[in-house]
Amino acid sequence: MSPLAHYELMSSKDRNTVLFICLSTAITFFDFLIYLYIADTVATAIFPGTIDVNTAKLQGLGLFAVGYLARPLGGILFGRYGDIKGRKPVLLMSMLVTAISLLAMACLPTYAQWGIFAPALFILLRLVQGMAFGVFVPLSWVFVAEHVPRQYLSVGCAYVTASFFVGVLFSNGFFIWLNNTLTFEQMVDYGWRIPFFVAATLSFLPLLFWRTINETPFFVDLKSTRHDIDKTISYTNKPFTLLFKHCKHSIFINMMLTLIISSITLVIVLILPDLIELRFAPDSDLFGFAHSLGVVFMILGCIFYGIISDYQNFGKVLAVGSILLIAQIFAFYYHLEAGGDYILIMFAILGFCAGIVGMMPAILIQLFPTNVRLTGMSFSYNITYGIVGGLIPFGLAYATMYISFAPALYIAFIGFVGIMMGLYFYNLPDMKKIDDLVYRTE
Repeated sequence: MSPLAHYELMSSKDRNTVLFICLSTAITFFDFLIYLYIADTVATAIFPGTIDVNTAKLQGLGLFAVGYLARPLGGILFGRYGDIKGRKPVLLMSMLVTAISLLAMACLPTYAQWGIFAPALFILLRLVQGMAFGVFVPLSWVFVAEHVPRQYLSVGCAYVTASFFVGVLFSNGFFIWLNNTLTFEQMVDYGWRIPFFVAATLSFLPLLFWRTINETPFFVDLKSTRHDIDKTISYTNKPFTLLFKHCKHSIFINMMLTLIISSITLVIVLILPDLIELRFAPDSDLFGFAHSLGVVFMILGCIFYGIISDYQNFGKVLAVGSILLIAQIFAFYYHLEAGGDYILIMFAILGFCAGIVGMMPAILIQLFPTNVRLTGMSFSYNITYGIVGGLIPFGLAYATMYISFAPALYIAFIGFVGIMMGLYFYNLPDMKKIDDLVYRTE
């Protein structure tokens, strides 16, 4: 039985751990999103200058997608390392790789200086960064979940999820300042390096406090019980046999919940403003502020859903929250068609409804036993996220050119998946025994 099996108050050490992980995830999310904001600028500096604007945009989107496509490989490799050597070592490794790759991007020569080697090196560094990010997201949830007492599991994971969107807010503010400070020519000349330098510096900051946090009690408990030779062999050499033979159901559930998380995050938080501008003509300043306000309310929504949900009412809360999300995304688009006079309120409500993503990680980490938890989560989470991140931006952009409501229809579909999953969990008898799964280590 794990030390976390008993209901207890969160210690100051646990609170510091949650704060450390939240700070790290906010920074790491900012790191990964940099390219989304300056894709055109980097493409102009890194790729040949003879290509047209549309080709540059496609190259920019392609390099952003590369980061998503690299995540599954990094998630599997680093995730397995974390299940063998510990959560703390792989946390250090992922942060170091991210910081070093960002610093290398900041110092990268341009196409005019190194020719074709410049874009080749940038793609390689983007792949490396994507691999490190692939394990960091599930690792951050696992690290917190395996530290905090049982009754804080849901809200602890919700705080971590909310910190992702704090990184989005910082990104919005930072790039508004940068674009207002430098001209496009200055950005192409040297300004595109500034975000990478800032991100690399911020990424090194959490490493100053890395020694102050402990390995998770779950992993320490697992390590202390490795006295059975047969168990050790299974633990070290047959992780995927265990996953695909005994955890196929868990992988499927993880992928379905990740589909919801990734779609809501990608569409509502990251690309919805661009999709709306394809068919509508909102006031850019007001619309930008409204989007940031929506992200603020999404942070609040994540925490709210994390507080009210646990393994006993997870299905009910997920189903109701998905229904509210479907209703609000259509209300949001109908309001845009009507002129968008109350865009601030509509974005705020949409963001809060999208906060249902905050409740899901607490279930994700409980789907796998401790000895393959990080491997299982990283594999299923990043495969799904790679597919969504690689296809949905292009697919929705194309569909929106013909159907203005295309993003709303897609989110409604995702909401319908959420309703089905909520009903599934609500009627699943095993949910009443999920504590047995939390503490299982074989």
